Amino acid sequence: MVSKVYPDAETALAGLLHDGMTIMAGGFGLCGIPEKLIVAVRDSGVTGLTAISNNAGIDGAGLGLLLETRQIRKMISSYVGENKLFAELYLKGELELEFNPQGTLAERIRAGGAGVPAFFTKTGVGTLVAEGKELREFDGEKYLMETGLVADVSIVHAWKGDREGNLVYRKTARNFNPLMATAGKVTIAEIEHLVEPGDIDPDHIHTPGIFVQRIVHYPSYEKRIEQRTVRQRAA
Repeated sequence: MVSKVYPDAETALAGLLHDGMTIMAGGFGLCGIPEKLIVAVRDSGVTGLTAISNNAGIDGAGLGLLLETRQIRKMISSYVGENKLFAELYLKGELELEFNPQGTLAERIRAGGAGVPAFFTKTGVGTLVAEGKELREFDGEKYLMETGLVADVSIVHAWKGDREGNLVYRKTARNFNPLMATAGKVTIAEIEHLVEPGDIDPDHIHTPGIFVQRIVHYPSYEKRIEQRTVRQRAA
């Protein structure tokens, strides 16, 4: 049996990256992002990327690293508010942006992973989101057609995984990661705790190993705080 475990992020990405490709990156802000794989994508020098991600991290972290190097041509996202460079590049016309309501983005990814090419939703009807898209009426109500999303490569972050690729996400890091793990032609999981097959209770598995082709194990991470909010100590 061929091992799914690779020694590092660079090796796990070998043979998969090419200019103009589409990459899905899990996470929300800095929570649950595959940060080691993102750095390896940056260091590879690949360009013209379409990145599917809820947002682009923050300035200097997450997908923000790929914006700094101008390796991303287009973002398919739902939120850009924490990244000044993201907004700046978009307003200058240097970055293409496909905005999605957050639920629509999640469903487009889920649909892509399930082999559903398109679906209809009321979200976005009558707004800029609907421009250029098909409208259809069901039971007297208008619905907007959205297409499923599939990536050449999905990169996700999991708290725990076994050598067969079964994954468990921890708390808020279980955001876009489970959806994206199903929607990549190749999925690479970056995990904090690597265990043996059978060590994870089957009822606790969030992503079955059939969806995961490659694994990299990094036991140590800096737990960044995106927005630090504190209150004054009592006198």
